[in-house]
Amino acid sequence: MLLLDSVKRDSCMRLLSFVSIALLMLAAPSAVAQKHKPKTRAAASEPAEKPSAIAKRDRDPAIVQIIKDISPQQARQTDEKLVSFGTRSTLSVNNPGAATSPQGIVAARNWIKSEFERISADCNGCLEVKTDTFIEQPKGPNDRIKQPTEIQNVYAILKGTDPVQAKRIYLVTGHYDSRNSSNEDSTNPAPGANDDGSGTTVSIECARVVSKHKFPATIIFLTVAGEEQGLNGSTHFAKMAKEQGWQLEGVLNNDIVGGNTTPGDTLQNKNWVRVYSEGIPSAATDAELRRIKATGGESDSPSRELARYIHAVSETYDFGSFIPKLMFRRDRYLRGGDHISFNEQGFPAVRITEYREDFNHQHQTLRTENGIEYGDLLKFVDFDYVANVARLNAATLASLASSPAPPSDVHLLTKQLENDSKIQWKPAPGATAYEVLWRKTTDADFPEENVQRTTETKVDLTDSKDNVIFGVRSVDAKGHRSLIVIPEPER
Repeated sequence: MLLLDSVKRDSCMRLLSFVSIALLMLAAPSAVAQKHKPKTRAAASEPAEKPSAIAKRDRDPAIVQIIKDISPQQARQTDEKLVSFGTRSTLSVNNPGAATSPQGIVAARNWIKSEFERISADCNGCLEVKTDTFIEQPKGPNDRIKQPTEIQNVYAILKGTDPVQAKRIYLVTGHYDSRNSSNEDSTNPAPGANDDGSGTTVSIECARVVSKHKFPATIIFLTVAGEEQGLNGSTHFAKMAKEQGWQLEGVLNNDIVGGNTTPGDTLQNKNWVRVYSEGIPSAATDAELRRIKATGGESDSPSRELARYIHAVSETYDFGSFIPKLMFRRDRYLRGGDHISFNEQGFPAVRITEYREDFNHQHQTLRTENGIEYGDLLKFVDFDYVANVARLNAATLASLASSPAPPSDVHLLTKQLENDSKIQWKPAPGATAYEVLWRKTTDADFPEENVQRTTETKVDLTDSKDNVIFGVRSVDAKGHRSLIVIPEPER
């Protein structure tokens, strides 16, 4: 009996030891799953928050309502009206009787102006409706404009409510001119339902819905002409903004966002919209180019951060299966858009465009050949898709205009060889805190879990600046976030 009891005790002890070891192994953190977070020496810093908590906190009820108020039916009505002008060729302004004709670009721009005015009346005059009119002169024998041509941009301004923040401007645009197979044809139909009636519709629909709300910063709803002749309208507008010293912090250019629907096309994806952004800033100085080359900043232009912001908005407000796909290049091959005009003046700007284009439905005279129907017709536009694009634009505009100013003079100290990363910046109007983010040099975006919050204007991180890319953004009391600013090295 004594021997048996001893055996039992030994067996029990071995079993308990095995269980204890197993429990300890289960409790130990996995080296694969664990995410390394840089530690900070900033006394006021707080631990990083989980992405789910961030997304939930960031959902502004006003922006949720804006998203709900976007209407596919209203988008259809707007685009149908634009198509009803027969042609919106920029050159049709020179046609006999153009000033009073119900067809052509003059009739189209007059209606757009009246539509902005109607929207303003609905919000008790909240919009300042303006036009930017100029004469475009021919630039040479190969220019698409052969004679002096009047071009008019039509826009509406929703002024910011905060005297300081109102200087910050965010802008949405689309071009309302159209063309068919011949640039010189200013009389035959050029419906332009998708290119770019859809983008113009997005700008007008954003004005209709967003104008019902107030924001600290200013929003401009713009429609431009002359795009098909060489970005003439947007070039003039962007230069005007530069000359007048506008603090234009973000431009959303919507061009061909109709979700083209061609019978039998199985490759179109209505869940994706492309967002193009330049890497190297078009207006970068030689000194800035040298810094970009030295620090590996080729994918961190202000336009690229604007594109990332759009993606973050889509995740915060959960557009379901509809997703912006970030395209890290300025535009498509052999093509261009009005965002380039703003890029060239040093403004952050992106192009938003449908996932898969059908070139038979762009820049084409209406006809059917060999069983193929050519022309940019309403029946090829998906207005549920247009509405989704408008929702994304409206939510982005509202988020940006609600946010505090981005931090300024953001610097990464590089005065001596050290593994620490010391970042400092100046206070931003409207900010109650700041977030420092980081990503691997090989990553496309900043993971939301890689964030450190502080109420100070500096941090001292133990992770090496040589191994990651840092960014800093402002946060207000309601959780609105600014655009990310990449720190410049300071020696």
